[in-house]
Amino acid sequence: VKVVESGGGLVQPGGSLTLSCEASGFSNSVFFMGWYRQAPGQEREWVARIFPVSGNTNYGESVKGRFTISKGNVRNTAYLQMNNLSPNDTAVYICVERTTNDYWGQGTQVTVSS
Repeated sequence: VKVVESGGGLVQPGGSLTLSCEASGFSNSVFFMGWYRQAPGQEREWVARIFPVSGNTNYGESVKGRFTISKGNVRNTAYLQMNNLSPNDTAVYICVERTTNDYWGQGTQVTVSS
C-alpha cells in the first residue's frame, strides 16, 4: 500500500493551493479519504474527509468554507482545494485512506507567508 501527497509549497496569505493524494495497492474498498495537518509543536488536526461511494464530505471548523475536498477520477485519489490561506494554515498536510486499517502518507509541506 502506498499513499503519496503532492502539491504543497509556499503561498502568500490570501492565496490558494490544491493538494493531491494518490493511493495504490489496496485490496479492500476505501471507506473514506481524508486530510490531517500538523504544525510544529502542535497536535495533529483533522481537516477534511470524503466518502467516495456517497460523495459526502466533512470539514474541520477552522477550514470550513475555505477548503474543499473532492475525489479524483482515478480510484483512491483525493484533492484538497485550499482558498484564502492564512499563516495559521501553515503545516504538514497528511493524507489518510481508511479501509480495514488507516494508511497514511508522509505529508506535504504548506507554508503561508508573505
